[in-house]
Amino acid sequence: MKTRIKKIAVLTSGGDAPGMNAAIRAVVRTCSYYHVECIGIYRGYQGMIEGDFKTMSARFVHHIIQKGGTILKSARSDEFRTKEGRKKAHKQLKDNNIDALVLVGGDGTFTGGMIFNEEFNFPIIGIPGTIDNDIFGTNFTIGYDTALNTVIDAIDKIRDTASSHNRLFFVEVMGRDAGFIALNTGVGAGAEEILIPEEDMGLDRLLESLKKSKRSGKSSSIVIVSEGDKTGKNVFELADYIEENLPQYEVRVSVLGHMQRGGSPSCFDRVLASRLGVKSVELLLDGKKNIMVGLIDNKVATTPLEKAVKGKHTINKELLRMSDILSV
Repeated sequence: MKTRIKKIAVLTSGGDAPGMNAAIRAVVRTCSYYHVECIGIYRGYQGMIEGDFKTMSARFVHHIIQKGGTILKSARSDEFRTKEGRKKAHKQLKDNNIDALVLVGGDGTFTGGMIFNEEFNFPIIGIPGTIDNDIFGTNFTIGYDTALNTVIDAIDKIRDTASSHNRLFFVEVMGRDAGFIALNTGVGAGAEEILIPEEDMGLDRLLESLKKSKRSGKSSSIVIVSEGDKTGKNVFELADYIEENLPQYEVRVSVLGHMQRGGSPSCFDRVLASRLGVKSVELLLDGKKNIMVGLIDNKVATTPLEKAVKGKHTINKELLRMSDILSV
């Protein structure tokens, strides 16, 4: 293993995801194991521009593996989108003798890192941390499993009240561009319909499906709607349309919102974050850069950052077919 790297910095950026703290912990403690100094950068790229740095020891990250959110905070930085902003960030890294960078975040984070690497040839490793699971080059992103369990728990509770009052509930979940959360929680919670950005169901087909459910004797129904779905302008308009055309249904809407980002990470996310955090440091020490670490077929694998950003992580359409069969 090469050892020319003496100081590694880690930051979290974009939307927070449960398990980010476990990834930070793994990076810091792996650095400690290999006698490399680790620097935490607060508030993502904005903190990098402003030099908001702190030396992190193995003891500094004790008791954080179980915590949601990120102890390093997160922020979106318009300044980093400019060349001048990135120059300031690079100067801060060099002034503090930082040799390499670990980024924990999603596709916006990786896009920024990729551009930064192209401009300054600065060693970067990406760790995919986003509840949307929409990053190419990994089967699972950090936070996705926890978000699924949070959503399932909420839908189970909504199902109880839906059944008690013979109601139709539209439950909106996160997923502006990808329907992974909606699709998997819809199947897991036994939803009657699942609406995702990748498949435009259309209002007529949705209406017919709900009529069929009513004819089959169902007294209540759950429809899971990804926030990026195009069936209606928004979930409330969708609910109004159904209520107008199916007056026998009492329709309610629940938007789960940011509760999906919070909470203690699941065991799966803690282990995933730990595996990817360790590997990210080892790759940097081995002279690798500009790549993302992910999990493919339960093995840690690497993907070029550019491919991770530009590639498409596709949904499993077999789950949609299964959902149609199981919702009879």
